[in-house]
Amino acid sequence: MLFPADLLAFLPALLLGALMGFFGGLFGIGGGIIAIPLLVLGYGMDQALAQGTALVMMVPNLLVGWWRYSRLYPVPLPRALGIGLCATATTWLVAQVAIGLPSALLRTVFSVFLMLLAWRLLWQLRARQRAAAQGRPDEATPRVPERYIPLVGMVGGSSMGLLGIGGGLVATPILTGVFAQRQTVAQSLSLALVAPSSIIALLSYAQAHRVDWHMGLPLAASGMLTVSAGVALAHRLPEQRMRTLFAWMLLVTGGWLLLGLLWH
Repeated sequence: MLFPADLLAFLPALLLGALMGFFGGLFGIGGGIIAIPLLVLGYGMDQALAQGTALVMMVPNLLVGWWRYSRLYPVPLPRALGIGLCATATTWLVAQVAIGLPSALLRTVFSVFLMLLAWRLLWQLRARQRAAAQGRPDEATPRVPERYIPLVGMVGGSSMGLLGIGGGLVATPILTGVFAQRQTVAQSLSLALVAPSSIIALLSYAQAHRVDWHMGLPLAASGMLTVSAGVALAHRLPEQRMRTLFAWMLLVTGGWLLLGLLWH
């Protein structure tokens, strides 16, 4: 039986889950990239426990987001299956190698990588704005044939295997910058990549007893209620605004992770 004090203890988790669900739907990610530092810094969890607990929230958020994005921005089924299979296999393989690597080193490298990606996206956006101001057409042509899109799953899966997060954050800029996909279509493909990978990752953490279900289940329950609202907002926002918001989210997240390391 739950007492009022118990309900109050769950309230922060419910609010956090709702916030992460909304941003997960907006940017086509699971929300763990923001939730994990909060669980480490705010709840005193070690890195592995925070990642396993965040995955409880991420799995349903990603599945709901994938379903909503696939209805609004459908992609060919073979392409979605290809990128998902590549990501799942790579997640499992890289996770076996990453077990013995220092967590702080991985987080530092990943944080810097996110910030470099953000800088590159913002630079591209400024270049497009200058081209538009000068009356030059926006040359958004793919530099790599689209048949190679499933290989992006290997890049996103590597991130999931190393840190349990970040597959969509890494894959989306590649899909927009290298394959010239629209931002929302790229996020739909990223969800096809990350959703199955997150299930594999959660099973691995659960087998190692690195999941706090009492925290993770409230996060998941409230997050599922707000994912659709995030997807709906993404559908209404202009393409340029979506790319700008995504780039700034990468930059802030990378800085947040570096600050988390400094505080420990």
